Amino acid sequence: MADTLITDTTVITMDAQRRVLEKAAIAVVGGRIAAVGPNDAVAAQYPGARRIDGRRKLAMPGLIDGHAHAGHALVKTVGSGQTDAWFKAVQKIYSVGSDEEFWRAEAMLAAVERLKCGTTTGISLMGGGHDVHRTDDPVFGDLHCQATEKVGIRTFLAVGPNRGPFPLKYTRWTNGASRSTPVTFEQQMTTCETLIGRWHGKADGRVNICIVAPVFHPEDEEKDGWLEADAKVQLRAARALGRKHKLIFTQDGHRSGSLKWCHENADLLGPDAMMSHSVDLLAEEIPLSAATGTTIVHNPSAIMSIRGRCPVPELLDAGARVVLGSDGVAPDRSYDMFRHGWQAMHYHRRHFRDANILPPGKTLEMMTIDAAHALGLGDEIGSVEVGKRADLLLIDMFKPHLYPPNMPVYRIAYFAGGADVDTVMVNGTVVMEGRKVLTVDEAQVLEDAARAAETMIARNDLGALIETPAAIWGRSRLQ
Repeated sequence: MADTLITDTTVITMDAQRRVLEKAAIAVVGGRIAAVGPNDAVAAQYPGARRIDGRRKLAMPGLIDGHAHAGHALVKTVGSGQTDAWFKAVQKIYSVGSDEEFWRAEAMLAAVERLKCGTTTGISLMGGGHDVHRTDDPVFGDLHCQATEKVGIRTFLAVGPNRGPFPLKYTRWTNGASRSTPVTFEQQMTTCETLIGRWHGKADGRVNICIVAPVFHPEDEEKDGWLEADAKVQLRAARALGRKHKLIFTQDGHRSGSLKWCHENADLLGPDAMMSHSVDLLAEEIPLSAATGTTIVHNPSAIMSIRGRCPVPELLDAGARVVLGSDGVAPDRSYDMFRHGWQAMHYHRRHFRDANILPPGKTLEMMTIDAAHALGLGDEIGSVEVGKRADLLLIDMFKPHLYPPNMPVYRIAYFAGGADVDTVMVNGTVVMEGRKVLTVDEAQVLEDAARAAETMIARNDLGALIETPAAIWGRSRLQ
């Protein structure tokens, strides 16, 4: 007997044939897809299942976000438009100006936003800004994993060391009082080992750990004081830790020449590597990505994609794998992967002045089956196929912007948004239905987030950065 039967729906399968099935049903047994096919035949096979009516809806695999940042959901637009001020604020918040409640409330908010946008799997770096990773103590990673486990989505928490030089200053808060301590590279690596042991593969495979390490650029020696010799040793150590535990390895902020450097100096590329942003790549770095099996994570809505261009069509033509990331959700973007897919298509079409670049089907692949393969889960998620884990979305198609009900792949890629997601299933468990989150009290999550953000703003004296500057009105440039 099936646990759940989704009936009379359209299915974008993302299977090897990229089939789109009309008037179909999906049966879920024990967290996995047991059948997908003609509605009457599948329904007759599982007569006693709990039914979800899929009429006027579309079923597809859950979306996968290849790159985002824990912490950002409570920062969002703080200092928006003032890039230097925003980076400085994030540096301060993540290292010395955030307490345990900040990280718990942020993780809950981010997971609920992802869930309501149909993102069932996502990578989240444990921090951000200029590579500030909150790995001075395992408690912060614990809180993130506990929150995402409770909400019910699938997560890959990326933990790792900061950029040097070490030691680094971190602050802990207890009952409003702070205590600052120096943290070494070795301490951060120990924290990573602890989190791997506690969380990787837990919650029936929904909670996972991966390794993140800073991107080194030669100018970092002069700008940050992070010596190239130290960077080589530390990056190799982080990569070795990931390989020891067979974890995904990721980096944030690749640009011209950095992929080549990390390949030649630290052996960081490979089929288990997901390198984010990757703008303005050298000509030789495009075939290098393909030859090493390295995945490039394109974040089309990110500020780095304004300052440079990730050569996605060129990478795809060279045989490299490219997936999409939100870089969410600060200072000016969301966890809505439909939005980022649309942005990617138009971003590269404008560059080439060619409306045929990045077809809608390829864009959907980049946030479903291609991303699943990048995570090493291509046999488990990313498509609607018998035997795979039931990470599924039902999208409400009975809306003016999605009608008439034809050409469903185009309708989804061009017109759907996170707010159209009606029902979400992860590992066969219905975690949202009729846009109501079933696992947590959404109102409480929002109230906790507001309170934690207010405390963070006050503690870090950032009130000026949440005021609306007069310069946003009546002119062509903010600054």
